[in-house]
Amino acid sequence: MEEPLVPVVPMSHTAHIRSHRKPRRSASKIAMRAGVAGGILGTVAVAGASASANAAEPVTQTIELPTLTSDVAAQVAQSADTMQQAAANYELQAERDAAAAKAAKQAEADLKEAKAEAKKKAEAERRAAAERATRSAERTTLTSTSGSTEAAAPASGSVATVISFLKAQVGDAYVMGATGPNAWDCSSLVQAAFRQAGVDLPRVSQDQSTVGTEVSLSNLQVGDILYWGAKGSAYHTGVYIGGGKYLDAANPSKGVVIQDLSGYPATGAVRVL
Repeated sequence: MEEPLVPVVPMSHTAHIRSHRKPRRSASKIAMRAGVAGGILGTVAVAGASASANAAEPVTQTIELPTLTSDVAAQVAQSADTMQQAAANYELQAERDAAAAKAAKQAEADLKEAKAEAKKKAEAERRAAAERATRSAERTTLTSTSGSTEAAAPASGSVATVISFLKAQVGDAYVMGATGPNAWDCSSLVQAAFRQAGVDLPRVSQDQSTVGTEVSLSNLQVGDILYWGAKGSAYHTGVYIGGGKYLDAANPSKGVVIQDLSGYPATGAVRVL
């Protein structure tokens, strides 16, 4: 039996050269890679849908602030206390400044008042010294010329002595219970004046209203003793010096003065000279 003939296929001129194409991947690897890619695409699709849904809905979630720790809370409280204390200190300083300004203003006013008072007092002392010097000169003159005539209140002899002494005391102070030489009450002045003429009168007004001879107020003469109040219980005395005037130690505010009898009419009068 003859062997079949095998056809001879002519070889390509490149058959001996290794193919330059990549070897084919197996079907299983291709399937696996396709599955992975499909899963990734599905995930991306789901994520995109979720993002679209979230973008369509408004955000309503509340963001909570972190809870302060005890240290932070203490620092905040301390800061608040510090600010409150600073405000209190500022207010206190403002009050002190206002008080200091007020005190300075008051001190300035007090200083001005003190200066004015000192000036006034110095002037009063100067005048008082001048008056005392004048009265001293008048007393000296009275001692050497006891019989001189008073022009404003004409009188002679012992009456002139009384009137001269009284006028020399004008401006002296009134002090209850005082008996001279620079302060008197009403009855001590009358007593001292008549003592210059040798007449010894009682010390108090009540008794002075009862001495001598009672005279009418319409028939007064220079040197008559005037009294206020009932006879025997008079509360004030003075001496008539003529011309409708009298001289007395009036009160603490006036001292020894000459006054008009019409302004304070006497109750009665007595005459001892």
